Amino acid sequence: MDTPHDQATTNTATTNTATANRATVEVDSPERMQELGRRLAKLLRPGDLVMLTGELGAGKTTLTRGLGEGLGVRGAVTSPTFVIARVHPSLVAGPPLVHVDAYRLGGGLDEMEDLDLDVSLPDSVVVVEWGDGKVEELTDDRLHVLIHRVVGDTDDDRRTVVLNGIGARWADEDLRLG
Repeated sequence: MDTPHDQATTNTATTNTATANRATVEVDSPERMQELGRRLAKLLRPGDLVMLTGELGAGKTTLTRGLGEGLGVRGAVTSPTFVIARVHPSLVAGPPLVHVDAYRLGGGLDEMEDLDLDVSLPDSVVVVEWGDGKVEELTDDRLHVLIHRVVGDTDDDRRTVVLNGIGARWADEDLRLG
């Protein structure tokens, strides 16, 4: 739960930088990143593609864990780095969550075709970590989430999260989650 100070900070950050399909949110801990995922899940529906971009350790899987909680899916959402993709069925009659980690995949959509994401997409929420240059051709509509963190030898948990809705699906969506 946000404190009044945290809520004001979030609202200021999103209000000052939001457009019809873009917003910026500041988070200061892994718990807040997971909460952001839970709030973002309320906007998602079957057929949505969410691309996550950020440095190693930026919080992509933590955000996805929150998405899974918000969507009410089965199973622990963990990084699918070695299995490449995991499907988490819904426990609440909502869409399943397909969580993909494309870090080890070098090619574009050709290499992704084996995952049959185009088949899963219409009925699922598909979240792809490290999907830049690999999954954009799946759909004209996607939510691109960029997570910026302080790099170097630091224990700073602050993150700037930029939500960028691309395509008609996201044109009128209010991405200010504050």
